[in-house]
Amino acid sequence: MTQFDKRNLSMMMDLYEMTMANGYFTNQIKDQRVAFDVFYRKNPDNGGFSIFAGLEQVLDYIENLHFDSDDIEYFRSMNIFGDDFLNYLSTFKFSGDIYAFPEGTIMYPYEPVLTVIAPCIDAQLVETAVLTQLNHQSLIATKTSRIVKSAKGRGVSDFGARRAHNMDAATYGARAAYIGGASSTSNILAGKQFGIPVSGTMSHSWVMLYENEYEAFKNYALSYPDNCVLLIDTYNVLYSGIRNAIRMAKEVLEPLGKRLKGVRLDSGDLAYLSKIVRAMLDEAGLADCKIFASNSLDEYTIHSILGQGGKIDGFGVGERLITAKSDPVFGAVYKLTAVEEQGKFMPRIKLSESVEKITNPGLKKVFRVYNEEGQAIADLITLADEIIDTEKPYRYVDPEKPWKNRQFSNFKIKELQCQMIKNGKRIYPPKDIEEIRKHVEAQLKNEIWKEEQRFSNPHKHYLDMSPEYYEQKMNILHKMQGL
Repeated sequence: MTQFDKRNLSMMMDLYEMTMANGYFTNQIKDQRVAFDVFYRKNPDNGGFSIFAGLEQVLDYIENLHFDSDDIEYFRSMNIFGDDFLNYLSTFKFSGDIYAFPEGTIMYPYEPVLTVIAPCIDAQLVETAVLTQLNHQSLIATKTSRIVKSAKGRGVSDFGARRAHNMDAATYGARAAYIGGASSTSNILAGKQFGIPVSGTMSHSWVMLYENEYEAFKNYALSYPDNCVLLIDTYNVLYSGIRNAIRMAKEVLEPLGKRLKGVRLDSGDLAYLSKIVRAMLDEAGLADCKIFASNSLDEYTIHSILGQGGKIDGFGVGERLITAKSDPVFGAVYKLTAVEEQGKFMPRIKLSESVEKITNPGLKKVFRVYNEEGQAIADLITLADEIIDTEKPYRYVDPEKPWKNRQFSNFKIKELQCQMIKNGKRIYPPKDIEEIRKHVEAQLKNEIWKEEQRFSNPHKHYLDMSPEYYEQKMNILHKMQGL
């Protein structure tokens, strides 16, 4: 089998999902409906928010979930599943409902960003794939957003493909990076598959292949006279690289009526070198020539370079973006919250000695609460059938300080979850990646407090509860403690 053979991604699941599904089948409860929530407990890098990404791949997976004949034979070879269950799987299709935040929504810890309501087998089988896509792409989109913010309006390109954990991580990571604000990617497959702008220049090997640096630059410029960006640190930036680039621009490009588009620095003290290179380019009449930088960059190094007066016009960011190196685990989880009994969903809760691991039980709604200026001041969890009257002050409960009497006044709300799949069929239209990207940008510009977007000690976004929902949770906790 080669890497180009067809894969059935429905098989991308943990074994325990299959053993539990088999148990539900043999215990004749396979059609009992349940609800699971996807949520996470901590923003990466101790940030103030995260970006919800990967939803399109989740919906595609769920809508196409099936098992081929060779999948069934593989299960049979394990000798742990009965023929009746395997026959059931041979015609299996997901038949439940999916509710989720629209992709690109700014999200916060402990709120349900995606909810599965389905027969227990259906809900169980999708767990790993849902978490895999959402954890990975939300992590990379969030990391990229931080890097883009540090660049202060300068372009950030994803250069991470060769340092990603595999081909899928490189490709879907590029998608997530674009959603998070990257301007382009070096990954051609991602460009083709998702319509992301593709960018790139030259490598050190091009320069080393020729007898000297000037000849290398000359031949590259003649090949790409309209888009010539030269890598100037193969030998020595200041004593050969930038001088040969300027010479080539004058002797080769300008006689053709062309301009040198840019130079790239990939090593050394980028702040120091960029300032000298900028001065040399300006003195040579190349003020329009841009300076690009790469080499193990992230939001902190970019912030430092610009803080030192570095003259960088754009950044290529690789390994620390595509692997989210500083905090490489997102940590979203998939927890049972309700079970249907006699036509009514009864809440379930997970208890723990760690307060942060106690789940929010039952079917619920999540609203974003806005002030009169349109800024998001909190998120609010309510019972699934509650109606919020925004025409009068609304009392809510801060679950961390439930004794305080708090209320929203002169506010607006927006329900965050939308139904994506109904009875196994997608009803929410696909979103173009540009639309998702602009959704992120608009929220960060217009809705999300700047104090939540800072890197150090960001303001905490509040997740409040309606009095009715808080009372339900406390009643369940007290009941479970009694048991």
